[in-house]
Amino acid sequence: MNRILLAVIVGIPVVWHVALTLITYYDAGRVGLEPPLKWAAITFCIPLFGFFIYLFERSELSYDPETDPYRGNNFNIHPSRADDTPIRSRGDDQLEPEDLEDEIEEGEENR
Repeated sequence: MNRILLAVIVGIPVVWHVALTLITYYDAGRVGLEPPLKWAAITFCIPLFGFFIYLFERSELSYDPETDPYRGNNFNIHPSRADDTPIRSRGDDQLEPEDLEDEIEEGEENR
């Protein structure tokens, strides 16, 4: 009974580890992450986390800048927070907070 338990406790993780390494090797060659042996070695030498490193690197292959919501250095701000301190981005003609305060003060003086 002890040998069966040992085989299950050791064997299943080893089989998963080798399977993830083989999947990485096959997929890296298929999607063009060169060299696939490097990615298989990373997956093999860093159990489980190496596979996730490969997945993150693989996801960078499908990056499309046209669909990136943060491409123009703009910020997505929830509408409930839109009236808080203004955040400038490149090419934004929005006033600085200090200039905005001066403009408000000038408007109050003109009344």
